[in-house]
Amino acid sequence: MKTILSYILSSIFYLFYGFFLLFFHALQWLGFNLGKYKGHKFTVDFMNGTLTYLLYVLGTRIKFINKHEIPEDVPLIVVSNHQSMHDISPLSYFLRKYHPKFVSKIELGKGIPSVSYNLTHGGSVLIDRKDARQSLSALRDFGKYIEKNKYTAVIYPEGTRSKDGVPKRFSENGLKMLTKFAPSAYVVPVTINNCWKLNKKGMFPLEIGVKVTFEAHKPIEAKSMKFDELFEKVESTIKNSVI
Repeated sequence: MKTILSYILSSIFYLFYGFFLLFFHALQWLGFNLGKYKGHKFTVDFMNGTLTYLLYVLGTRIKFINKHEIPEDVPLIVVSNHQSMHDISPLSYFLRKYHPKFVSKIELGKGIPSVSYNLTHGGSVLIDRKDARQSLSALRDFGKYIEKNKYTAVIYPEGTRSKDGVPKRFSENGLKMLTKFAPSAYVVPVTINNCWKLNKKGMFPLEIGVKVTFEAHKPIEAKSMKFDELFEKVESTIKNSVI
């Protein structure tokens, strides 16, 4: 019975998911061209909230845990494990007041309604993982950008999603460049749990009744310790909280 229900609910989910990607692509275009940054951000926040609550069609329940005060009016670098494409919208919506921008692979910069437009027009950075020079240059400029505007950079140091929830090896290069060129930033480790279960059977059908949690840990002032110590602390904080 659960399997049949998962097929039905997944079909409904993807029907609306596809519609919303197309709808918000047009809305983003209007927002950007009529209201520039503020207009675009409003539509992106609306989109991420919509896609987050759309997961509830699957019986998904999402809980944000934040026992610490996240600094305001300073650049932030959010470092998180990565379990599913469906953990991006909830994290973005949770962080919306901090103006989150993502470190993303260059392949996502075109061809995907809403997603590609947001990445190319919303201040995120696209890196070519096959071109070290381009990646480092882009991250340098991105660090300066969040430092100047006091925005938030979101980076997944695993580089790709964990399909079984077990964190992969963290790469230090991205965080190292961001802390170097956004020296006043605070680093906020975030642990995501159970989101991988949505895709336990692949893209279709999606798992139903999954309880997903996002836990924000204590922010760390980037310049308060040497980078090696910072990286080790961030990685262990995130991984030690993975179920």
